[in-house]
Amino acid sequence: MSYRPRKVTVLTHKNTGQTAEPLRVLIDALVSAGVEVRLPPDEVEKHGIESSEGVLLGADPAENGTDLAVVLGGDGTMLHALRTFAGREVPVFSFNFGAIGFLATMERNEFDEGLQRVIRGDFDVLKLPALSIEVNGTRYLAVNDVSFHRRANNRVAELAFSVEGDELGEVRCDGLVASTPAGSTGYNLANGGPILAWGVEGFVVSFIAPHTLTARALVVATDAVLAVRNNSDSEPVDVTTDGRILCGLDPQMEMPIRFLHDQVLLAQKPGSSYYHRLREKFGRLSY
Repeated sequence: MSYRPRKVTVLTHKNTGQTAEPLRVLIDALVSAGVEVRLPPDEVEKHGIESSEGVLLGADPAENGTDLAVVLGGDGTMLHALRTFAGREVPVFSFNFGAIGFLATMERNEFDEGLQRVIRGDFDVLKLPALSIEVNGTRYLAVNDVSFHRRANNRVAELAFSVEGDELGEVRCDGLVASTPAGSTGYNLANGGPILAWGVEGFVVSFIAPHTLTARALVVATDAVLAVRNNSDSEPVDVTTDGRILCGLDPQMEMPIRFLHDQVLLAQKPGSSYYHRLREKFGRLSY
C-alpha cells in the first residue's frame, strides 16, 4: 500500500543546530516533488523560515489537512507528534536526531533513503495504542506512559491502584507508572517492569522506588479500567503523560486510566521487526 503524501507537516526538536540543514533539504525535496510543506508557528520561529512557494507557514497541526507528519528529532518530539495526530489517520515518519530513538522510522545516517521513502509513500504503517486520562472534562492521551510522582521536598508518595474496583496494591514509593507496550521500554523498564512486545494485549503498572520488598509489576487487560489513588492525607502528587507534567492529583483523590486501541499510526520501513528494533536499541536481553 502506498502512502504517498500531498501535504506534509514537519516537526523538529529543540536543537536547531542538528536539524536546520536537514530541514532545508527536506523542504526543497518535498516542494520539488509537488508536496506542500506545512510548518507550525514554533517551527517557523525556531528556524527563521521565510515564505516561499509550496510552503505554508504558521500551519496549525491540530487542524485537518495533513497526509503525513515528518519528525526530525528524538523520542520526545516523536511522542509529541504521535499525540498531536492521534485519532486522525495521519502516519508519523521520524528521523532519529536524538539518543535512543526507539520509535524512529529511520536513523539520521539514512536521511537520503528516508527522504525518498517519504516522497514515494514507501513505508508500512503500524497502529499503536494509547492510554487516556481525563482532567477537568478534557481527555489527554499518553503514547508511552502515565506516571504519578511525589513532588520535590515532599515525603514519599502513598499510592494505591485498583482494577475494575478491586484494590490490588498500596505502596509508599516515589511514584507509579502505567505504560503501553510501546512505553514498556521506557520508564517502566527503568523500574524493573516487564517489556511488552508491540501487539501484546495489555498495559503495565510498575512502581518507582517502592519502599517494600513485595511490590510487583502487573500487566492489566486492555478492557479493564485502572484507577490510581493518592492515599496521602496532605500532599498532592504530580501526574505526567509521556514525561510532561500535566496536573496534580490531590490527597484522597483517584484518577482512572483507560487503554485505547489503534490511536496512533507509526511509519516504519517495510518488513521492520519489533524484535530487531529491540535488539538494535537495547542489545540482547540476556547474556
